[in-house]
Amino acid sequence: MTRSQSGLHACAGQTRRDRCRQLQIRRARVHPYAGLAKIDALATSDVLAKGFPISSLHQMRKLYMPDKSLTSPGAPINAARLQGMMDKVSTFGGGPDGSMTRLTLSRQDGAARDWLASWFADNGFVQLVDAIGNQFGAMELAGANAPVVMVGSHLDSQPNGGRFDGALGVISACEAILAVKERLKANNRLSACNFKVANWTNEEGARFQPSLLGSSVFTGAAELDWALDRVDGDGITVRQSLNDIGYAGKAKVAIPDALIELHIEGDSALFDANEKFGAFTRFWGATKYRLAFLGRQAHTGATPMADRKDALLAAAYLIADLKSISTEHGLDLHTSVGRVEVFPNSPNTVPAEAVLFIELRSRLPEILAEAERKMNLRIQAAAQQAGVGYEVRAIDRRKAGSFAPGLVALAEQTASSYGETTRHLDTIGGHDAVALSDVCPAVVLAVRSRDGVIHHPTEFTTPEDQVFATQVLADMLYRLACDGLKAAQLREDAE
Repeated sequence: MTRSQSGLHACAGQTRRDRCRQLQIRRARVHPYAGLAKIDALATSDVLAKGFPISSLHQMRKLYMPDKSLTSPGAPINAARLQGMMDKVSTFGGGPDGSMTRLTLSRQDGAARDWLASWFADNGFVQLVDAIGNQFGAMELAGANAPVVMVGSHLDSQPNGGRFDGALGVISACEAILAVKERLKANNRLSACNFKVANWTNEEGARFQPSLLGSSVFTGAAELDWALDRVDGDGITVRQSLNDIGYAGKAKVAIPDALIELHIEGDSALFDANEKFGAFTRFWGATKYRLAFLGRQAHTGATPMADRKDALLAAAYLIADLKSISTEHGLDLHTSVGRVEVFPNSPNTVPAEAVLFIELRSRLPEILAEAERKMNLRIQAAAQQAGVGYEVRAIDRRKAGSFAPGLVALAEQTASSYGETTRHLDTIGGHDAVALSDVCPAVVLAVRSRDGVIHHPTEFTTPEDQVFATQVLADMLYRLACDGLKAAQLREDAE
């Protein structure tokens, strides 16, 4: 079955499982975060209408639910607890169509943080919040001087985004560490490591720029006061927003000895290969410009065309040119303009200002530099062609690099114990683990997302895949708890 075949036309030779998968995929696409009762209700009419036996419905339920036969030799997770946490965190900013709008430091983000803080308190974690609002849950299972393994991601989302990007990484970290604690207690073992859950501030960069703001302050790559003074589109600062939701913390949190982040893949490599799990081994570099074209405000009716200085026209020229630049470098360059702010933004006024948020991404530094050179020439040409001026208001750079091979190897060993491969992947998008990789061994684990969708309401990772990836994470942490950092080849000595 191809991905375009979303109907229920049963071809000759199809198995019941094939027909059931068609039914599952069709209904999940209608409502990607529907609960089982909702899916059953939606599916029943089609099952009967197509003449499938009612057992098809039961089979679909089995396909949708986590695999209860998954047994862990390490730290068995609680699948129902994991799903309950995902359901709960999705209520903060979630819409009925599967969408998620939980911009960083918003009221919805504050509510999600408060829920996480309560969960920490109820489950033996000690909450720490630093000055940029990074939220941590510390689980001390070893001595005060033991290595610390940090695990987590981010709870903030894109506007009208999906429910799994970031949130799954935070929730899976909570469940995995709790499972390790329970397993150690059951076996009457001490841990070689302490653990911390991390919920990083402003990973997405949707409300405040740049992205990875909280993790960059944490590593020292960005200055705290500079970060606190970043403003959103309404002129509200990070500093004010932290105070508004009560997360202007004072804790001093040390750099961990290792960081592991679980994330949906955000691409279709795993889905297309019918594989569950991967590890990002490399991350692309990025150059981001905030550029303003400066024209002259005028009446769109009375002003002769030849006399107009249209800032938005210059923006349009450049946007087309950026697409052209990308084609000159094949698959090794991604370009985009994801946001344009127009002033005064009136339908009968020639725009006086157009601000573009430009991104160039590549894994090769030389291509990124060449693309930036070409872009600057096209900026000048676009301004000249439209008869306007321009100014560069901000430039943010993120270098390409690699994640810790030892952590990748540990992920491979763990996944292979369940008969699953670990596909090596590049991450083109940024992750907080990218920022942390400058100061400690770090890795991003990838779980497949249906059709590779991300930053969209139809973003979806099945409960079964969520459970599998979280179980791999828990078993990795259990290895580190039992054997110390040498389990991931991060130190010669477990001490």
